[in-house]
Amino acid sequence: MTPPKRPVRKITLDIETTGEFGPNNDVLALDLAIACIHDSATGEYSSFTQEELPRLWPILESADLLIGYNSDHFDIPILNKYYSGDLTHIRSIDLLKEVRAVLGRRLRMDNIAEATLGKKKSGNGAQAVKWWNEGRFDEVRAYCIDDVRITLELYDYVRAHGSLRYTDYDGVREIKIRAADWEKPQDAGALTHTLPF
Repeated sequence: MTPPKRPVRKITLDIETTGEFGPNNDVLALDLAIACIHDSATGEYSSFTQEELPRLWPILESADLLIGYNSDHFDIPILNKYYSGDLTHIRSIDLLKEVRAVLGRRLRMDNIAEATLGKKKSGNGAQAVKWWNEGRFDEVRAYCIDDVRITLELYDYVRAHGSLRYTDYDGVREIKIRAADWEKPQDAGALTHTLPF
């Protein structure tokens, strides 16, 4: 008798930083303020400051899939600065990367969220930096978790409909995205994790 398949454990993530890009737009020059996640195994949203990152690593290490928006270029490299392994070894879906592969250009998450879900982000990265520097940590946490929630809703929408919508100069357009293989089990022999948790 074949054992039942274990559900894919998906971690949707977003981070905020304490500073802004310098003249060279070097992502790795930025420091982490907070990382927020949704864990499909528990259905819960959680947040982690720099000091709390040791609690985040085992969660990410047990993930089958990391989901984000611009996460391969921004969130994961910044988190990797604090991690003793290499988070790029964990399978990831970067929704911005998927959009760019089809459209040939980048789109702001706000544009896609408004056209696809009928909702806007609750702030922006520059505001979050300002709030953090002013000690308004709860506002940054709420904003970051809201971005995680929107990212997850966009991911679920693509999985259900095979597309996302965005607003262009002549109205709302649709981008077809092939998502059928996103949650397909990986090779049983393929190791995706870098530390033994």
